[in-house]
Amino acid sequence: MIYFIPAWYEQGKWSEHEQNWHVRREKSEFDDTVKQVQLFHRSKFYPYKILLLSYAPNLRHFLHRQSIYRAPYWSIFDSIQCITRKKMALLSFHNINWPKGVEFIYSPFVVVAMLNGEKYAQIEFGEDGNPILIEMYEDGQICRKNIYDDRGFLSSTIVFIDGKEDHQDYLDANGLWKIRVYSEDGHIEINSKASFYLLPGEKEEKAEFRKDTYLNFDELLEEVFLACMKHTKKRDIFCLAMHERHYHVVENVLINQKLILSFYGNRFDMALHKDAVSLIRSASYVVTDSEETSRKLVANCDFNIKKLKDIRPFDTRSDNGISQRLTVQKILVAVDGIEDEFDQILLPICEHLKTNEFAVVCFFTRNNAFNRKDVLIDRLKKFLKEHRYPLAWAQEGAELPVCTEENDLSEEKKKIPVRFSVEQCISELEISRCMREQRILIDLRPSPELFLQIAALSYGMPQLVKQETRYVQNRWNGRVIKNPGEIRECLDYYLIGLKNWNEARIYSYEISQRFTAKVLLEEWKEVLESLG
Repeated sequence: MIYFIPAWYEQGKWSEHEQNWHVRREKSEFDDTVKQVQLFHRSKFYPYKILLLSYAPNLRHFLHRQSIYRAPYWSIFDSIQCITRKKMALLSFHNINWPKGVEFIYSPFVVVAMLNGEKYAQIEFGEDGNPILIEMYEDGQICRKNIYDDRGFLSSTIVFIDGKEDHQDYLDANGLWKIRVYSEDGHIEINSKASFYLLPGEKEEKAEFRKDTYLNFDELLEEVFLACMKHTKKRDIFCLAMHERHYHVVENVLINQKLILSFYGNRFDMALHKDAVSLIRSASYVVTDSEETSRKLVANCDFNIKKLKDIRPFDTRSDNGISQRLTVQKILVAVDGIEDEFDQILLPICEHLKTNEFAVVCFFTRNNAFNRKDVLIDRLKKFLKEHRYPLAWAQEGAELPVCTEENDLSEEKKKIPVRFSVEQCISELEISRCMREQRILIDLRPSPELFLQIAALSYGMPQLVKQETRYVQNRWNGRVIKNPGEIRECLDYYLIGLKNWNEARIYSYEISQRFTAKVLLEEWKEVLESLG
């Protein structure tokens, strides 16, 4: 059995709450653990289980979004709260005991409960329409937050005193509080009337908490985790997603176990956590998501990591996309992190737009800021004005004079079509939908985004990058750009006529065969077999 320990945490907390349906998702939910579980779940070549250390009352919805709903899991908070249910259950806010005379007001986003003309409660919903949070009010001030589990019961409640958070009670399925966490210093109190937790296994087995109070979650979770380890076997393997939230706790528990450490992007900064070297030294194997992550890791370790392997968390899948069916040729430009080079990159692109009436540009950003699109468009308009390109390129429907030559404005007015748009994508699903329409990718950041590269490879589109990678081979399925001035030539090469674009598409297909799910599975087999 291999146990995957994910890093699914809300920033600074031992929890990951479901997000309100009407709020833009702050970050991508996809990570290395999600892909690893997908791979093992679909292949069925090795038994696995998710070992969850975070408080996740809506875990089932998360698993469903990641297409791993039926993945087996064990939750340390389920053990603490003595929860044995596994399946989701319907819960209507109408089934909750409300005081007599409550009136519900329905808005497009939330439901507000009014009592005697005053706000009594506000009900928030998840993406599937299930109630996830009810805020209670007294004399116009919040007094309580009730957090609901997607299995149909109240999971925890946060109590406020004078509008300030005082403590949070974690409850069992019958509403009895098991542990109480105080907000001021984070210490934890155990309910003396229910001072036990459940151990994983086919038969229900209880264990007593060793203390009445704990300094913090680290201390409590380490105790419960260690007790539950007695139900694992010596040959079991643990794959830990490295994260600052749990590596101290896990190190003390898994010190003598077969341990794989998984590093993903910038999630764990070794430069800030030098004390993690001892955990890396004791690990049986270290897996990273890219060569770059491996280089950073090695640079921050004072010893040679003998068993180190980079296994991409994404696999390639051949997809024709729909770019060939569109009358326009969409150029996707990754703009996050290129603020200093924005104008230099934009200049040759605009020169190409002047000669290719079918080309349009999509700015790609992962930044979820509410005004992100406006900021980019304003920056674009400033550039267009300074370099005497039509402002209508960034303003659909505008009618402006057409400049045929410098200082030569025709009196005849003509409607100029929009040539620029912004694609604000947070999740991988949004990115995939966007990429299906693109004809070419320009990602001139020092480290091009891994998922974008693999998606472009899967859709067979040429890529313009700053340095050759395993996914982009110069003059095969893309070009390495030494300076922005080369962009114009490359766009002409791939977008004027289909011959060069089709050749890049064929090369992309050949390269993509090295990174299919089958290949990733073989790499994981190699890692597991080396552990015996």
